[in-house]
Amino acid sequence: MTTPIQAQTLASVADIFDTKVPFHNLLGMDIKRYDLQGVEVEVKMKTDLIGNIHQQILHGGVTATVLDVVGGLTAFSGLVASREDWCLEDLQKRLQTLGTIDLRIDYLRPGRGEIFTGTGTVIRAGNRVSVCRMELHNEQGSHIAFGTGTYMVG
Repeated sequence: MTTPIQAQTLASVADIFDTKVPFHNLLGMDIKRYDLQGVEVEVKMKTDLIGNIHQQILHGGVTATVLDVVGGLTAFSGLVASREDWCLEDLQKRLQTLGTIDLRIDYLRPGRGEIFTGTGTVIRAGNRVSVCRMELHNEQGSHIAFGTGTYMVG
């Protein structure tokens, strides 16, 4: 069960990532779901995101960015879920230290589609470092890429 502090923290983090980060806004990222059970980040294809003009496919950097954002959000939700007795101030301090330590992206097929959705799962939720697995699919369910990320969470 999600505590009020956990829910408030995740809602605040989703708002920051969804509306306050200029680069996320430039790409058109939209957090569709963010809770202790997971995250879904959506990007709609637009001309500005094309990486190969001949094939009209999603730029690999956009793919990597979406997976990195999903990984960071997933890592932080894993931290939030690790204890029910968090105080809001401690979680806010932890959010300020959130950062990518390592990121590996495996591109499985060209980024064709209209809507791309990134999801993530926690592999290891630590007190300082977490490891996550992320996936990117198009609206037809084709697996475009997956990533593994290591994130500083405290």
